[in-house]
Amino acid sequence: MTVPVLEVKGLNRAFGALPVTRNVDLALEKGARRALIGPNGAGKTTLVNLITGALKPSSGRVLLDGEDITALSQAERARRGLARTFQINTLFRGLTVLENICMTIGERDGECNNLWRAAGAKRSVIDEALDYLDALRLTDDALKLVRELPYGRQRLVEIAVALAQRPRVLLLDEPAAGVPSSETHLILDVVASLDPDIAILIIEHDMEVVFRFARQITVLVAGAVFTEGTPEEIMANADVRAVYLGEAIPGGGRHD
Repeated sequence: MTVPVLEVKGLNRAFGALPVTRNVDLALEKGARRALIGPNGAGKTTLVNLITGALKPSSGRVLLDGEDITALSQAERARRGLARTFQINTLFRGLTVLENICMTIGERDGECNNLWRAAGAKRSVIDEALDYLDALRLTDDALKLVRELPYGRQRLVEIAVALAQRPRVLLLDEPAAGVPSSETHLILDVVASLDPDIAILIIEHDMEVVFRFARQITVLVAGAVFTEGTPEEIMANADVRAVYLGEAIPGGGRHD
């Protein structure tokens, strides 16, 4: 039986007396394309923070390739192949796009030595960085400062940074958040073209993005898994429609 590349078992987290993650089980196989959806306050970002090590669970385990990584830090998890993006990008806006990617590669390979720009001194690092930028259609922006780019392209840079970590699992936390609707297709096209071996979990409110991307969808409500299934099954699920009050499910009524 194939071991999932990422597995969450019985994950719980409470803030004081308030449970925000409740006995969550989740598994991603190699090459998975899964979306995590749910109404506001469902605990989606908290779950991602638990998976990546930004938060520690009250109980439960996180496994990567069958190895328990629950006690590892965010940096240690990243080095083992677990990468993420954030709802609000965390790029170095005063550096160029190329420098951001080179820094990530240098950190990944242990060559930064706290000198950010030194990471780009090796030709091999620059060449690898340019390969990522080419794959994400960012080559023309390589020498621009991040803050000079439209927000949609900054989101693409953040995905490039995540890919430069050479992840086996990639968690995309609302990659289309803040991106103008006229640029959403850029995010969709790039995500669709990512390495098919990478297991991807996308957390997203935009149902156009979800239903175009996902082969499986997990619905989270009040910190617990409500249901999961294919996009077609989720779209046809009356209970899911009731949870959302029609706010985001295609054909489910109003979009509040």
